Amino acid sequence: MKNALKIIDTGLYLALALLMTAIVLDVSWQVITRFVMTKPSSYTEELAGFLLIWIGILGAAYAFRLKAHLGLDLVTAKLTGTRAQVIEIIGWVVCFIFSAAVMVYGGLRLVLLTLELNQISAALGVKMGYVYCAVPLSGLLICLYSLVFIAEAFGQRQSQPI
Repeated sequence: MKNALKIIDTGLYLALALLMTAIVLDVSWQVITRFVMTKPSSYTEELAGFLLIWIGILGAAYAFRLKAHLGLDLVTAKLTGTRAQVIEIIGWVVCFIFSAAVMVYGGLRLVLLTLELNQISAALGVKMGYVYCAVPLSGLLICLYSLVFIAEAFGQRQSQPI
């Protein structure tokens, strides 16, 4: 399980690095074509927006994995012992439920609806459903990471004396 999780973590990290590289190159090309060549590229602005969506939403899953979101340990940092672990587990369960309901279920409905309606982006001609795929993918990752954190919290709880 730890090996599969490490592969997912590495894949997410590399995907974000690739997306960040792509957005830097895209925006650099936009600046060059606009100010140096005086003929702006027609697709760079839309591509930068789509890349930003993917970076922001997948980055949220990566930040969740690193426990870098604000406030996730605000209450548990003040508590100790069993109470802190119970509150921590409740927090991870709430994160799982939110991600499953809003990001995975709601995101999939959004993707399917936009694909069904055949919404196409103006400059790139990309189906908008593909752009929105970042939402359920990130939701799945957050659900997975929530389950990992819940399992870790239960493991810590069982190793402590009552």
